[in-house]
Amino acid sequence: MRSLFWKEIYAFFGSLTGYLILALFLVALGLIVWVFPDTSILNYGYADLEVLFSYTPYVFTFLIPAISMRAIAEERKTGTWELLRTSPLSLFQIILAKYLALLSLVILAVLPTLLYAFSISQLGNPPGNLDWAGFMGSWIGLLMIGAVFSAVGIFASSLTSQQVVAFVLGVFFCFLLYFGMTALSDMLTGSIALWIEELSLSFHYINLSRGVVDSRDVIFLLGMVWVFLGGSILVLKNQ
Repeated sequence: MRSLFWKEIYAFFGSLTGYLILALFLVALGLIVWVFPDTSILNYGYADLEVLFSYTPYVFTFLIPAISMRAIAEERKTGTWELLRTSPLSLFQIILAKYLALLSLVILAVLPTLLYAFSISQLGNPPGNLDWAGFMGSWIGLLMIGAVFSAVGIFASSLTSQQVVAFVLGVFFCFLLYFGMTALSDMLTGSIALWIEELSLSFHYINLSRGVVDSRDVIFLLGMVWVFLGGSILVLKNQ
């Protein structure tokens, strides 16, 4: 399982595409946080990173399906999936190794944003004037959203042998879970609207962003990870 994990990591960094995806992610966030006049923290005048945590899920919606689309789809297209299934690893171990490799890449992409917090902290008046509890809650929430989107990406990749189709499906599922459920709840009223809102990822992400890590939010997001990883196993087992 460990060798499969490292194989996925090496495969990502073995081509220019991997570096390009990570570079585009960091450049996009850098432009949103520091350069674009409407979102620049320098124009905002307050020492907080709300803009970073508001826009990163949008970028994740495209970034993570772009990384995950090849996870299983490429193996099936090139015929190496059958070889992998004859290895001593169980289907669960194969999916878990690929998921952990993908999650590691997402964490690697998010880590540089810690420098943003340090920079804003130093730019504050007085220096160090940053709501660290709120920042860490939002940062943990961002990692949790990345964990769910990674599981969704693996699931989308298990549905097809075409990487482009896997990417489109991954974007659709991520968008639906994060933005679509909230939009649907806004069109409804009463308890059903609240129930649908609580099923959206954005609801639990916003809760974590308040700086209080509630176990109910963490359990829900981890549950979503296992639902989509379990769904991937079921799909592949029945093919």
